[in-house]
Amino acid sequence: MAVLRPDGWRVVVAALVAGLSLAACGSSATSSPSGSASSSASASASASSPGASSAVCQAATDLRDSVVALTHIKIQPGAVNQLNAGLADAESKLSALTAQLHDSLQAQTSSVKSALDAVKTAVSNLGAQPSASTATAVATAIGGVTTAVRNLVAALPQCGSASASPSS
Repeated sequence: MAVLRPDGWRVVVAALVAGLSLAACGSSATSSPSGSASSSASASASASSPGASSAVCQAATDLRDSVVALTHIKIQPGAVNQLNAGLADAESKLSALTAQLHDSLQAQTSSVKSALDAVKTAVSNLGAQPSASTATAVATAIGGVTTAVRNLVAALPQCGSASASPSS
């Protein structure tokens, strides 16, 4: 007798991803309960270099768009390559933004890097041992990336709300 549990966990994971996608597409930056708002506020003063704000804002928008695309990938064992490609793109966009920031906002950029590393580990586990729990771990880790990126973008007041709101 065939048990249809894999389809059941796909529905659960799809619901989680949909929720995370909505969070990633939200137009307002909300602070997480981790208390990162104070570090964002203090670090933002050093990130407002007048000449580079256009390049910084474009890099921030590119990173945000990359993470939004990552949240739209359907999490399932067969999507490991697609998830890894999305991760590589987000890492590339983070590197570009970090270069534009010239060593400012290190706490926020490190937080995004750590969150991306957590997704990488979760995706690796999904590929090695596909299950509802590993798929849920990927969705949870992607949620951590969206939060970290939202906090980073919130620390870029020179970009206004343009980089905090979705373009899709």
